[in-house]
Amino acid sequence: MRFRRHEIYYYNTKAGFETEKFAGRLLMMILEGMQEKRKTEILFLCIGTDRSTGDSLGPLIGYKLKENGMRNARVLGTLEEPIHAMNLEPCMEQLREKCPDALVVAVDASVGSADHVGYVTLGRGPLKPGLGVSKDLDAVGDLFITGIVGSVRNGDPLMLQSVRLSVVMRLADCISRSICLGMNLLGKRVENFFGQPAPF
Repeated sequence: MRFRRHEIYYYNTKAGFETEKFAGRLLMMILEGMQEKRKTEILFLCIGTDRSTGDSLGPLIGYKLKENGMRNARVLGTLEEPIHAMNLEPCMEQLREKCPDALVVAVDASVGSADHVGYVTLGRGPLKPGLGVSKDLDAVGDLFITGIVGSVRNGDPLMLQSVRLSVVMRLADCISRSICLGMNLLGKRVENFFGQPAPF
């Protein structure tokens, strides 16, 4: 199966967010990515910092995934141990060395058009962290999930400091629920096929 590039899906968390639909597409993308890239593990790389409301989405999601005891995947980036601009590069070096067989799903906050604030995006290919605050960081991940927390028209790096916590929490709840559901479905799929729990 050919791994399709530049494929992005939008989900509105403000009106009828479909957890099952998001989880199903995420699962399909993960399975296709693992087959195409010959990966045997899954890792969610949650990027951001707890020192900025708008940029705390990644660590919040990482925290929620850990708290929910998600199976079948590893999680890096939490409120206690965030992955951000200052430590992203050494983190990626360690991942390449210690987890070469992991399909990496990058999770981060993003900015977009004003009418897309509150939307979640799911797509194939790497994520370029820091674009919304004019930071030049290396692209990371095989798949990406972002939550749009603010408007790109603002152009002010301090904009993320004034993002409403309610927006970030709604995005974090929707994304973390969908990821957990997708990973549980993955475990059942593998268990039904092999007659044993998933090996990751």
